[in-house]
Amino acid sequence: MKKITMALVSSLIAMSATAATTDVDNPVDWFAEGKAHGNIKYYFIETQKENSATSLDSSAYAHAVGGQLGYTTAKLYGFTMGATFMTTNPFGLPDNVDTSIIGRDNAVQIGLSPGDPVAQKGFSVLGEAYLDYQFQGLDAWYGRRIEKTPLVNPKEVRMIPSSIEGGDVSYSFENGLKLGAGYLDKFKQRTSSEFHNMVKHALGDQAIAITGSDSGSVIPAYMEWRDAHHTVRLYNYFTQDFVNSMYFDATHKHQVNDDFTWFAGIQGMHQHGIGYAQSATFNTKLADGTDTTATADINARFFGLKAGATYADSSFLLAYTNVLGSRDNEHNSLTLPWDGTPLFTDMITSNDLFTSNYGQGMTSSGGYIAGTSGIKAGYTQKYDFTGVKGFKSVLSYAYYDNNNFIDAQQDINLVLGYSVSDFSLVLKGIWVDNNAGNTAADTDVKAGETGASIAQIDTLTQYRVIANWKF
Repeated sequence: MKKITMALVSSLIAMSATAATTDVDNPVDWFAEGKAHGNIKYYFIETQKENSATSLDSSAYAHAVGGQLGYTTAKLYGFTMGATFMTTNPFGLPDNVDTSIIGRDNAVQIGLSPGDPVAQKGFSVLGEAYLDYQFQGLDAWYGRRIEKTPLVNPKEVRMIPSSIEGGDVSYSFENGLKLGAGYLDKFKQRTSSEFHNMVKHALGDQAIAITGSDSGSVIPAYMEWRDAHHTVRLYNYFTQDFVNSMYFDATHKHQVNDDFTWFAGIQGMHQHGIGYAQSATFNTKLADGTDTTATADINARFFGLKAGATYADSSFLLAYTNVLGSRDNEHNSLTLPWDGTPLFTDMITSNDLFTSNYGQGMTSSGGYIAGTSGIKAGYTQKYDFTGVKGFKSVLSYAYYDNNNFIDAQQDINLVLGYSVSDFSLVLKGIWVDNNAGNTAADTDVKAGETGASIAQIDTLTQYRVIANWKF
């Protein structure tokens, strides 16, 4: 760990003075005129869980230091290359370790428990390595890359981000319209040192039973349109013999004056099983019990609304979402195995890390389970008016209700932050009552069933301290 950390620091010092990316006309300057970027991060996390029904009373924590070191070349005839090295290195670990900032997925993907010694080991990985070509409105890239989309996301709230392997081609028009399509082959979860096939990562040992194959790809096609007041996005994610997901959102933003701005938005999504996952053979296996690892057809829908306003240094948010129930014998909760968090009512703890662990693609957290309606209220305050700039606080509250919950889930998140130049320090407190996270949502329970209930943890409390320097 010491060697890795010292190498990272030395590289940062040597490369931090590199010139900004620019256009060049020869291969030597293509590399020499590139730009270094990255961050050094310290992370502390402590998680406490209580469940009176199972006599669970656990507490675990961890410290880690690491971050990212990347280099992007200059532009040569429209081409750029980029690479990013990522590392997480734990230290001062207790007997009970919270591995969610270390290598939790490294253990899960080989069938070990999340707290196994394998998960407690630091690791390094080449998280990005890509070639990008840009010409006028055209942008095409291939390789490993960090990408933010509604259903495939880096989820950068932990130590290092998730990333994908594949390619994408898009074209941006002068009127604000952007059209694109891609091919996503592999996914690296943020607590994993390895890239795994997209479908294999999502379903693990269930991959063949559900899709008829041990691998598969995701084909995203999308349209985005933006102007001064509007943003509209439409995505379709197609995964052969597994699931097709269509997502949209639209936001209107209006600036009344220099101090006051308001916005409103709407969103929705429909997921349904396709191909083998919807075949007669697959359903017969379910019906006669010959394949107990298979899960019923996917049929999930949700819609959401949000509104908010910013006045001077204060911002307010109110959001509502509803994950619609479906028919019997269907897995009608949302399937989000690649760190997507599309709901307007997302909290820090929503769709938590564990639903994107290897093989956990058919699980859901509280806000994403069929039949759940969610309400979120948020208040953000900056304190520049005091004369001391850089301080900010964010207070959020969410309420998730479902007929199958023993009690409604309630989340409170408090974030206190300070940033100056490229350095930031963040303190996070998370308090959850009746947490319904990481449940196999529809294996035994269907939305609307009388007398059925989804297991919940009485309380989940978490504290985080994150110090980060970007360059």
